[in-house]
Amino acid sequence: MEKDKKKPQFINQPEYPGGPKEMTKFLYGALRYPAAALEANVEGSVLVEYGIDYKGNVIETRVLQGIGHGCDEEACRVIKLMKFDVGKNRGVKVLFHRKARIQFKKPAPQPVAPVMQIQYTFTETTPNPTPQPESKPAETTYSYTIQF
Repeated sequence: MEKDKKKPQFINQPEYPGGPKEMTKFLYGALRYPAAALEANVEGSVLVEYGIDYKGNVIETRVLQGIGHGCDEEACRVIKLMKFDVGKNRGVKVLFHRKARIQFKKPAPQPVAPVMQIQYTFTETTPNPTPQPESKPAETTYSYTIQF
């Protein structure tokens, strides 16, 4: 029996530097949730088809399945930011097509940091204008208010 030989690829496929995990990390790191979608409480996934030229640039995008409210445009914007590594393809300039699904999930509300407010009041009273044998010295009053 002959050993199973791996069939050589005729055309080298583009690869994102670092692999699929790095690509996902980049996509969700650059993704901004649209304000219109946030107001309308829209969540879901957008399926985008994109073309990669022979230099590794994303040159065209097309939404195959969208959710609207600015999410489709944001998915296309983020996809166009990607840059791929493409090997030599025997002098042939090849256009590659890929698909990506980008999930839009509302961000978790940020915990509100406690607000600290300090109020300081200083009051000084003057002694009576008429001297008395046993007069008290001037009174000083301090008050503090701390709110969290």
